[in-house]
Amino acid sequence: MPILVVDDNEQNRALLQATLEDEAYEVLVAANGEQALELFEARQPRCVLLDVRMPGMDGFEVCRRIRSLPHGSETAIVFLTAQRDVETFDAAQEAGGDDFLTKPLQTAELLLRVRAAIRLHRMGAELREQYDLVRHQRDDLMRLHLLKERLSSFVVHDLKNPVNAMDLRAQMALRDPDLPERARNSLLKIREETRNLSRLIMNLLDISKGEGGVLSPRTGMVATEAWTEEVISEFAPQAQAAEVKLAWDVQALQIVGDVDLLRRVLANLIDNAIRHAPEDSTVRIVARADGEHLRLEVIDEGPGIPDGLRERVFDPYVQIQTNGTTRGGRGLGLAFCRTAVEAHGGTIVAEPGGPGATIVVRLPLTQAGTPESATND
Repeated sequence: MPILVVDDNEQNRALLQATLEDEAYEVLVAANGEQALELFEARQPRCVLLDVRMPGMDGFEVCRRIRSLPHGSETAIVFLTAQRDVETFDAAQEAGGDDFLTKPLQTAELLLRVRAAIRLHRMGAELREQYDLVRHQRDDLMRLHLLKERLSSFVVHDLKNPVNAMDLRAQMALRDPDLPERARNSLLKIREETRNLSRLIMNLLDISKGEGGVLSPRTGMVATEAWTEEVISEFAPQAQAAEVKLAWDVQALQIVGDVDLLRRVLANLIDNAIRHAPEDSTVRIVARADGEHLRLEVIDEGPGIPDGLRERVFDPYVQIQTNGTTRGGRGLGLAFCRTAVEAHGGTIVAEPGGPGATIVVRLPLTQAGTPESATND
């Protein structure tokens, strides 16, 4: 018995068909609800992968009609949608769907869900009852996760505007040539803290997306200089105020990445390093080719991270006390870094050794630039 793929997007249909055929499934394709119902009645597929948003008859209506047909209750139906919200999830359940996947799809997860859905409809009554209990528990957890994502989005949206307004007003006040030095220093501090708050807000949102598997970098070719030296320069006043020197050695390289996410990763690492670096010490930023990867190191001379806690420091909301200082800051910066780096297919670790802490990011390298480096010691 075949699998029926229903999607109004030709590229989506072709990708799903190729993926399933690679696993030796027979695949039928339909571009709309009417075609899907005709193919279902003619071939009675054992599983339907059903897009939600389609012109004319949407996926929910197609699902309801399939369930009303002979053998319709015996077919596994998996909804595919780019709409990651609780209303869509609830509607999919009410229409009679067995599972719910959000786009962009991960091949391994898609195949796993298809196999599970097919097995479900082969089970006997007793096993099916037990599976239904587990599935309802899973669906409840999924719904709670979607509600948490919505809350995070609302919080971020409502906080970003006043934070941006504070920063803008500070910038306007700094244009006054007659501004007293003390007031100027206070305004610069306000700008620094509003940037920190803005970064914290975005970290919260992206960590939530990462937990749901939906943090998707907007990738393009990025030169290392484009997202390293600019960020380093941004932290020069903070380093000067902390009496810490910044030194960097950045090799000219090209990677495929999301420049905004990469900048924020480096910003969080530098901010974390400066806050833990003692006075008259140096924070070093090194970016070099390491085989087929970019190796980015941010090194401080602070108290370091205990051996048994190097992995935990990247967990959300974890704050580790080392020699009276808190490593991990507000508990979100390093967690965001791991989420963003892993979304790029890379890794982030706190390396052993010392003194101080060495955070190492490795990202896939696509094209090396010249062997020259931008160095400041």
